[in-house]
Formats: sequence, structure tokens, C-alpha cells
Amino acid sequence: MTDLLKKPFGTHGKVHQITPESAGWRYVGFDLIRLRAGETWAEATGDTEVILVMIEGKAKVTAAGKDWGELGERMNVFEKTPPHCLYVPNDSDWALETTTEATIAVCKAPGKSGHEARKIGPEGIELTQRGEGTNTRYINNIAMENEDYCDSLLVTEVFTPAGNWSSFPSHRHDEDDFPRVTYLEETYYHRLNPADGFGIQRVYTDDGSLDETMAVKDGDVVCVPRGHHPCGAPYGFEMYYLNVMAGPLRKWRFVPAPEVEHMM
Repeated sequence: MTDLLKKPFGTHGKVHQITPESAGWRYVGFDLIRLRAGETWAEATGDTEVILVMIEGKAKVTAAGKDWGELGERMNVFEKTPPHCLYVPNDSDWALETTTEATIAVCKAPGKSGHEARKIGPEGIELTQRGEGTNTRYINNIAMENEDYCDSLLVTEVFTPAGNWSSFPSHRHDEDDFPRVTYLEETYYHRLNPADGFGIQRVYTDDGSLDETMAVKDGDVVCVPRGHHPCGAPYGFEMYYLNVMAGPLRKWRFVPAPEVEHMM
């Protein structure tokens, strides 16, 4: 198994834990927590800011000294309804108690004390089409560049119909050369519908020094340290992924692969 492909290490509790140290990079962290109804979880943010994304299920959440009530609505991510999320700044803490079975993503990046805790969604998040033909996919922007909610994090959800491509035309964001391109590390948390399906993700550089093609299954995470990173959903299997990006500058600028530049 490639080092870029991370399989869940359990089915309950924390099932993914990707840190800058474990990924061999500097900015992005990603945890995934799966809980039964009535269970609790609590963490301190330390020097990172956090976006909690209620992938599935509901939970009562307190964070940064405030009770945020019950967050969550969709019980299956493929309902495609807008997610309920919570931004928690660095040097804070958060805690939750599930009211149903729940899957919660914990997206992390360096915090700079520049933003207050806040709810994100479901209001203001609208499923938006991107691309055309068999390159069509649908986006729920949670905290991208236009949403000034965070110090470092860029977070979005993507739904790719069966038989379509996504994160395509192939592009990279692995140089700190704004405004031409920005350096952003990235994780992809994948889900498949039906869950016994698979998708494809390739991560490759122009010079071929990195070139990995992976079969991703429901619940896998792919780390993208550099290079281009397109995905494909085979006929019969719908693909979801949650993207987490961060780098030295909270701007998303990319350059296409030479072989697809004419498509941009």
C-alpha cells in the first residue's frame, strides 16, 4: 500500500489520525471520529484551528466557552444536504455528545488567533455544479477562500456522479509563488455509494518523481503532498470526498498539468 493511501485503523472512536509529522509535511491535520448514540468526545485545539464537519449524524457541541446546541442533519452523506460545521480557533477546546450514531471529521491547520468560533452551514452552503459532461461534480463549499472564517484552513465537500471524473483537469498547488500558484497540502476523505465500491485517485508530478495510482475504498484517506491529483468514479459508484487544504498563505491558486492545459 502506498504511503499516500491511509486506511481506517478501526470502526469506532478515532479511525483516522493524520498529523503533519505522520504525513511528512507542515500544515494539514485530519482526524475522523465514529461514535454511537450517547457517546462523548472532547479535545483541546492547542496551536491548531479546527473545523468540525458533521459528515453524518447529530451531536450536541460545546466549544470555546459556548454551547452551540445540536449540530447535524443528514444521516447519510449521499443525501447531499449542506453540512453542519463548527470552527474552533487555536488555544480553545471542544466537546460533543452524540444524539445519534455520528461520523465527525476534525480538520486541522495552524491557528493564528485571527478568527472567533462560529457555526458554518447549513445556511449559506449551496450545492453548486462544477465542470461539464463527464467532468461534472457538485460542491459544498464549507470554508474556501471567499469565506473568511479561518486563519489557514480551506475545506470543501465534493460529490462526483458515477462514471465521472473530479479534481480534473489535473492540477497542482505545490509551489509558494503567489499569485501564480500557492503551496497547499491536501487530504481527501473518500466515501463511496454503494459502500462496497471503489474509486481511483492518481497523484503525480510533471517529472514523474511521484506517480501513484490508488484504488480508494469507502472511508479511505489520500494524502496529496505535491503534484496533480485527479479522481475517477467508475460507472455504478458515486464518489464523495471531503478536502482539507492548508499552507503558508490561505489562497487557492493552481497550475494545470501540461497534458490538460488546453482544457482549462
